[in-house]
Order: sequence, then structure tokens, then C-alpha cells
Amino acid sequence: MGHKVVVFDISVIRALWETRVKKHKAWQKKEAERLEKSALEKIKEEWNFVAECRRKGIPQAVYCKNGFIDTNVRLLDKIERNTLTRQSSLPKDRGKRSSAFVFELSGEHWTELPDSLKEQTHLKEWHISNTLIQIIPTYIELFQAMRILDLPKNQISHLPAEIGCLKNLKELNVSFNHLKSIPPELGDCENLDRLDCSGNLELMELPFELSNLKQVTFVDISANKFSSVPICVLRMSNLQWLDISSNNLIDLPQDIDRLEELQSFLLYKNKLTYLPYSMLNLKKLTLLVVSGDHLVELPTALCDSSTPLKFVSLMDNPIDNAQCEDGDEIMESERDRQHFDKEVMKAYIEDLKERESVPCYTTKVSFSLQL
Repeated sequence: MGHKVVVFDISVIRALWETRVKKHKAWQKKEAERLEKSALEKIKEEWNFVAECRRKGIPQAVYCKNGFIDTNVRLLDKIERNTLTRQSSLPKDRGKRSSAFVFELSGEHWTELPDSLKEQTHLKEWHISNTLIQIIPTYIELFQAMRILDLPKNQISHLPAEIGCLKNLKELNVSFNHLKSIPPELGDCENLDRLDCSGNLELMELPFELSNLKQVTFVDISANKFSSVPICVLRMSNLQWLDISSNNLIDLPQDIDRLEELQSFLLYKNKLTYLPYSMLNLKKLTLLVVSGDHLVELPTALCDSSTPLKFVSLMDNPIDNAQCEDGDEIMESERDRQHFDKEVMKAYIEDLKERESVPCYTTKVSFSLQL
């Protein structure tokens, strides 16, 4: 039996595809018109504009008036030109004097600190970010003039005990690394003012020795696995800002009012069902952010509009994350998501500070992002 050959008119196929192409173009045009009128597109445009302004260090008050954002590109260009003009008018030797005491390092090609760093013990600041560095060397104890250790978004899995020798240390930022513990020797850095351990995901406790840090005013331990407020934190008598959001908190200690100087308290994305009445004793508290989904009991005075307290209850809508075979991918995507979430919340809180009162409701809009 021979092969069967089907003969047909090619013009029929052509006409069919031309019809489909026309329908697809019509749908694309209609979809573009819908997006142009959509509020989500406007929100996305405003967020991208705000992100660009923040990246360039432009104050929010310049582009945000009465809660409305001016997304005029010419405004951005004008602000940038003015900024460059001001920078060019600064004395040229000013930057040289400051950089002589500042060490900066960034880039994934760095897997360890350069050997020459050991000889530069006069340095006062380290700014190391977005590298693959895993270990901070023990010779850090030689840097007795160190005031700022800014080490976010690296691969650091361990801090040396010698960090406790830095008696002049004011700021320590080890956010979004791979730390599972903090050395108790950090409690010897009695002049520490800011401590940021957020985004390590696996951190479950802080050593009791950190109770010695009486000068600390800022603590961020969000996006970890704390099941309770660390005892050492309750003993930081000058603490003004505490962020313990995105953890596993079920309740707060009854003696939370020991933090008499506390002004901002971030608790959202936990599993709190009630807030203790002792929180009413926090007389200086001006901002409280919680997740309202699980709350069934809270002191009514916290919601009283006559008080200076801005009480924000975010209604979360948890979404089950799709399972992935690669555990490292899950961890990295979670780290990126937590970082993005913190940036959004930071912008939201900065906006709240400029308002006289909290809006009666807040609509959360989620964007699907390919990071």
C-alpha cells in the first residue's frame, strides 16, 4: 500500500491564522486599555517611583504631599540635579578624610576578607554587603576604634567571641545572613546603640549576657524563630524601637512594661491571640503594629483615638507557599520575600509618622514578583 497524500488549499489555513491573529491583537489592545485604567497599575507606578527616590536618597516630604505621590519624572530629574550640585560644592578633601577610616566591600566574587585588612586596625567602620563571605575572622579584636559593623546580606554563619573586645562599637547590623546564634561576649560591648539581627530565619534566642547592653535604643530581631521576647531584651532599659515581627510569638510577657522608654513596637506576623493590659503602662509608646487575624482580646484603651498611640492592626491573608524540592531555593526565596516585606513596611511606617492619625483601614495589595 502506498502513502496517502492529502491535497488542500493553503489559503484556507492562511485565512484561519489571520483570523486568530486579529482576535489576539484585539484582546491585547483591550487588556492594555484595562490595565491603563486599573488602580493596580497606578499603585505599581507609584511604588516604583518611591523605590527610585529612596534609592537616590530623596526625602519623602519632597515627592509626597498630603498623602499623594507626585510621579512626575521631571521632578525626579530636578531633585537629582540639585543633589549633584550640592555634592559637587562640598570640599573635595572631606570625602578623603572620612574614607580613610571606612572599609567598604560588596559583590558575590568575595568569599573571604582581603588579607590586607588585618593591617588596617585604624578603621572605624566596616560596610560589607552582598558577598559570599561566611566567617568574620578573630583578628577583629584588633580594631579597637571600630564604631560601626554593617554586615547585611552576606553568608555569615558565625560571629567570633572576639567581637566582645570592641568596646567602642555603636552599631551592629548582621541582618539577612545565616546566623543561628549570637555570641554572649557581645554583651561586653556596653556602648552598643543599635542591634539588627533580622532576616536570619533560624535565630531562636539571644544570650542572657546581652542584658548588659543598657545603651541600646534599637533592636530588630524580625524574620527569625523567636517563640518569646528574649529576657535580655526586657532588661534593655533605654530601648526605644523593638521589631520582633515575623516570628513565632504566641503571647507577650506580663512584665513587658519594663521597657519604659519604648516608643515603637512591631509585632505583626506572629500568632498573638491577646495583648496584656500591662502594655497600657508603656506611656511613651507611640506606634504599635500587630496582625489582627488571631487577636481576640486587647485593652480597649490601645485603640482610643484620644491617645497619641498609633495602633495599626494588619489583617493578613496567609497563602500556602508551593513546595519546592530544593531546600536552599526555599530558604533564599523566603529571605528575599522577608527583605522585600521589611522594605514595604519601612516605607509604610515612615508615611505613618508624617500623618496625624492612622487611616481607619488599610488595603493590602500583593504583587507577584520574580526575584
